[in-house]
This record gives sequence, C-alpha cells and structure tokens, in this order.
Amino acid sequence: MDRKIKKKKWTVKKISIYCGSGLLVVFIAYNFFLSGGGTRLNVERNKINIATVHEGDFQEFIPVDGNVLPIKTIRLDAIEGGVVSKKYYDGGILIDKGDTILALANNDLVQSFVREETQASILVNNLENTKLSLQRNQFDLRRNLIELDYQIDAARDAYERGQKLFEDKIISEQEFLNLKREYNRLVDNRKIQIESNKFDSLNAVIQIRQTEETLVRTRNNLDMIKRNLDNLYIKAPIDGRLSTVDVEVGESIGTGQNIGQIDDLNGFKVRATIDEHYISRIYAGLNGTFTFAGNDFGLAITKVYPEVNNGLFEVDMAFDTIPNGIRRGQTLQIRLQLSENITAIQIPRGSFYQTTGGNWIFVVNEGETEAVRRDIRLGRQNQRYYEVVEGLQPGEKVVVSSYRGYEDKDILVIK
Repeated sequence: MDRKIKKKKWTVKKISIYCGSGLLVVFIAYNFFLSGGGTRLNVERNKINIATVHEGDFQEFIPVDGNVLPIKTIRLDAIEGGVVSKKYYDGGILIDKGDTILALANNDLVQSFVREETQASILVNNLENTKLSLQRNQFDLRRNLIELDYQIDAARDAYERGQKLFEDKIISEQEFLNLKREYNRLVDNRKIQIESNKFDSLNAVIQIRQTEETLVRTRNNLDMIKRNLDNLYIKAPIDGRLSTVDVEVGESIGTGQNIGQIDDLNGFKVRATIDEHYISRIYAGLNGTFTFAGNDFGLAITKVYPEVNNGLFEVDMAFDTIPNGIRRGQTLQIRLQLSENITAIQIPRGSFYQTTGGNWIFVVNEGETEAVRRDIRLGRQNQRYYEVVEGLQPGEKVVVSSYRGYEDKDILVIK
C-alpha cells in the first residue's frame, strides 16, 4: 500500500530566498536611515553660493526706471487757423517769453475785422446823430413854448377884455366866443407840444440805449477779432527750449493744430513706469531714491496716472534736490520705497528663487558638508534681500545660488 508523503513547507531554497530578501531590505533601510532619507546629490563647494540668515533692518522697495522730464511742458497750438506766412524759429533753441515763433495769414479774419470796424463806425455816427437830434428837439421845444406862451398871454388878455366888453354889451357873443376859443386852442396846443416832445424824447432815449448796447456788442466783437488777429502770431508763453516746429511757410494750419512745444527749464521731474502688480500700493507722497554721480538723491511721487498699458502704469515724481548736471531724457534707476524700516529675518536674493518661488530652500549644516531641503515662506523683498516669514532662524546658512538640476533632490552633499 502506497503511503502519502507530506510536502515540506520550508525548504533550503525557500529559506535562502527569504533570508536574502530580508537582508536586502535591511540593507536598504539601513542606508536610508543612515543617510537621513531622501535623494542625494554630490555638489562642488565652489559651484554654489552659501549665505547666512540674519535679522536686521529691512525696508521693502522695488526697482523702477524713470525718465527725466522738464517740470512743465507747454503745448503750442494754433488758436486761429491760417496759412504760415513766416517762420521765425526752428526747434531746439532757447527762446524768451513773448518771442514770435510763427506768423499766420487769414484773409477771412481780416475781412471780418474790417466789417465789424465799419459797423462800429456807423453805429457811433448814428448814436451821435440821435443825441444831436434829441438836443435839437429840446431847443425847438423851448423855442416853441416861448412863442406859444407869448401867444397865450396875448390871447388871455384879449379874452379877458372881450369878456368885460361882452358883459357890457359892447361886442357880440360870437366875437367873445371866438376870443375864448383862440385862447383855449393855444393852451391845448401848448399841452400837446409838451406831450409830443416828451414822447420824442423818450423814443430818442430808447434809441440811444439800443444803439449804445449794439455798439458795445460790436466793439466786443471787434476786440475779439483783434485778439484773433493777434493770435495769428504764435508766441512763446514762457522762457524755455523750443521743440521742433513741424510746419513750413505756405502750409495751411487748422484751428487747434499743434505746431510744437516749449520745455520749462527752471526745473525737472521724473516719470517712472511701474508694474501694475503694485498699483494698489502706490500713492502720492511715496518716497524713492536714486544714485547719481556717486551720491544718493531723494524723490517723492506727486501724481499717479490710473491708466494701465501693457501691464504698466506711470507716476510723476519730484526731486528733493535736483542734482547738478542732470539732463532731460536721462534714465534713472529708482528704488521706490514701499514700506518703512522694520526688523525682520532675511536672506540675500539669489537665483534659487526662480526654481522654488520662495517655498523651499536648502539649509546647510554647521560643517557645510550637507544641505537639506526645507519648506519656508518668504514675504516682502527689495533689491538685496527677501524677508523670511517662517522656516529659518538667524545664523542658519542656506544655498542661494541656482537650483537648476536640484529640483527633485532632498540632500546636497557638499564636496
């Protein structure tokens, strides 16, 4: 009878396999814990930059470019249109206030002036004639009243004598009534003369007032046309440097057309362009500094332009002190201050930021033999330093050079 042979669970081969696998796992674990965990990379000391974390005064500022401009620029626009009859100056020269730059010709404006001048002369003559007529009427009235008063006195005497004669039955009633009618006619005629003269005088006064008002308007129009004629001569409103005069003799100039500008050289300002990322933090009064000829100078924002173009907006800045030798058009490297001085933990700026975005960094041990990756958080920055919000302490050392090729490494072994 056959006997069933039990199969052995633990053979020499199987035990050898399990033991070998266990030893391999132990070896890997040993190496892992011995190395501190993570992937390692050997780097040469002279190929990395190591900086020390420190605590000190920190001020956030950003670098911006600014162009030096005249403190004021006056546009030269043609107030009146016309044809250029004479060009006195070309651009690029210094001129004085009141200097004539261009002379324009405008025949329509000249004709308008002649018409208004003629109309004004006519109105002046009419006004004088009306006043003379009023005075003449007053003289005629006085003369007529004197004559009527003489006639009335004579008629009254005849009437009073006739009344007695009629009462004494010497003259007839008809003769008496004729004397009475003549006297009353002369009295009524005097009243009519006075009323008529009063009406004529009032009408003359109204005509004089209307004529004077019309004359005032005509003279105002004449003065306006005179000023317009004066505006045919484009003159410098201030002392300064004249830009290019972009017109030629014989060219037709329209009303409001720009022919150039004058720069006021009594001072300068700076117009700077800033990334729109900072627009909410920029305001009038914000300070900045720049270096010129080896010295530092201060600036302050005086105006913020709200328009954003291509991700940039502009500000105007005034000098605290204008440096000697500065010229229009120069470009200044400005450090625009965004915060007051504070005490903060900080590290020098470096190329590592381009890879990490300020979220982690390699921290070097005391012997500078290894650098271990550590999560951190950076805050504000300036041209030299980053503010450390968390993750680092003063005195620690960090690698601040480029992390290209280190992105997936946990430990740098420094050789």
